[in-house]
Amino acid sequence: MELTIQTSNPYQILIQRGCLDHLGLQACALFRENSRAMIITDSNIGPLYAQRAADSLEKAGFMPEIFTFPAGEESKRLSTIEQIYTAMAELKMTRTDFIVALGGGVTGDMAGFAAATFLRGIGFIQIPTSLLAQIDSSVGGKTGVDLPQGKNLVGAFHQPRLVLIDPDTLSTLPTRFFSDGMAEAIKYGCIKSRPLFELIRDNDMAKDPKMLERMICECVDWKRRVVEDDEFDTGERMLLNFGHTLGHALEKHYDFGKLTHGEAVGIGMVKISRAGEALGLTKPGTAEEIAAVLRQYRLPTADSAPAENLAKAAAMDKKGMGGTLNLILLREIGHSFVHPIPKQELLSIIKEREEHA
Repeated sequence: MELTIQTSNPYQILIQRGCLDHLGLQACALFRENSRAMIITDSNIGPLYAQRAADSLEKAGFMPEIFTFPAGEESKRLSTIEQIYTAMAELKMTRTDFIVALGGGVTGDMAGFAAATFLRGIGFIQIPTSLLAQIDSSVGGKTGVDLPQGKNLVGAFHQPRLVLIDPDTLSTLPTRFFSDGMAEAIKYGCIKSRPLFELIRDNDMAKDPKMLERMICECVDWKRRVVEDDEFDTGERMLLNFGHTLGHALEKHYDFGKLTHGEAVGIGMVKISRAGEALGLTKPGTAEEIAAVLRQYRLPTADSAPAENLAKAAAMDKKGMGGTLNLILLREIGHSFVHPIPKQELLSIIKEREEHA
């Protein structure tokens, strides 16, 4: 499947088994021969795929180098970005050179941010190797790093020149991180498509490659539509953050250690849907319906973190505007909306949810 995403800088999204080995050929249409290519990857993915990517680029006439950082959210810091800048500067990379982001969401966010800011912007290619990155974070041009105060607080919008999604790379994904990505797929069903939600519920994506590929294509196509309508995240694109306000707060509460991103988002979707039900804004039973599918994919649905801690962390959410926090709620599965509240009301809303749970 091939999609064109019509942003301010349009680009192709190719979803095809084995397309990792076509990286060099695809790059030929975008960059000059003999350009340098910095492959940015982590210590888990690098040993599996970095040399294959480098070989493909080299055969196509490019000069690839590999930069590997320690895997994990704890590396998603400005200090790592500085190391990437140093490596590129030492190679004397110019604006005609490019970056390849090879890995999961952390890699894509950091490599994209490095591309957005080095020499005030160079091109980059996304090659997502995790399910979460394939269906969500690799598309749309959001890049960034974390601060101690919160997740993705420093970043830029910088669209890739190309996204190559190779479902074969998911064969090396640990079970926990496959489930991590399924949380984002469930999110798409929740906010945009009851049929997609039911497709995920009624099939075992871990055991059915054809259904998995269909799900990836549907999620990416939904992401494409939303991004085309709202490239810079001022309106409809906020809906993609269903479950994320409380999910990011949970990640911060545990210092990005206990929960994966998808696990935290899954809990956040259930918590915020129960809050919506308690407020009379969400169809009764929605939260439990979401929780049942999350459990099906071995994802947690609850957490004991104090509501006060979550409310405090959520106050730093990027979707906030002044004293207002934009919550993403569901009317029902497949229909979502933005619900602005004063930031100081979040704690009472969470507690009201707890009282009605």
